[in-house]
Amino acid sequence: MDSENRGFSTMNTESASGGTLPPGMTEDESVEVQVELFKVEEEILTLRQVLAAKERHAAELRRRLGINPLSEFKQNISKSWQEVQSSNAYMKTSQTLGDLNDRVKSSNLYLTASATLDDISHSDAYKKTQETLSQAGQMTSSALSTMGSAIKNRLGDLRALTYTNPPGNSYNGYSMRQSLSMPTMRSAFLNFP
Repeated sequence: MDSENRGFSTMNTESASGGTLPPGMTEDESVEVQVELFKVEEEILTLRQVLAAKERHAAELRRRLGINPLSEFKQNISKSWQEVQSSNAYMKTSQTLGDLNDRVKSSNLYLTASATLDDISHSDAYKKTQETLSQAGQMTSSALSTMGSAIKNRLGDLRALTYTNPPGNSYNGYSMRQSLSMPTMRSAFLNFP
């Protein structure tokens, strides 16, 4: 061994074990293990540097191809979902749920409930209720439309007053501020035709 490695290993032996050797290990064995540890740590450092360089290169290639992190994430999710769907556990679960669904649909309780719902939907009471609700909906829609038109017309009238009557002038004995007061507007909206 060269003097550089001996100096390193002696220094490490003293610092690592406080000047004493591990039990059952000679000084030469300790030096060999420390030299080997030094080499392995250097290899790890070199591999980390190579890996970082490869990751930078891969990122550059992805950028040039227009692959962004979001599209890559979507591809990974899609691939993972395909793997899940092709797994034995997923297929067995899917088959079991399909069998269970078939059993439920063929059971007497399901058939009875289905027939009952079908009978209800064809009953006169159901049809009358549905018809009444439909008419009420149409009447409500019509009333809201009429009220919206009236509000629009009243706002148009008030806007016309703003343009024809400059601030400070009176209109029918009222100033513009008085004609646009809340009580006046409220009564105008409540008295729509």
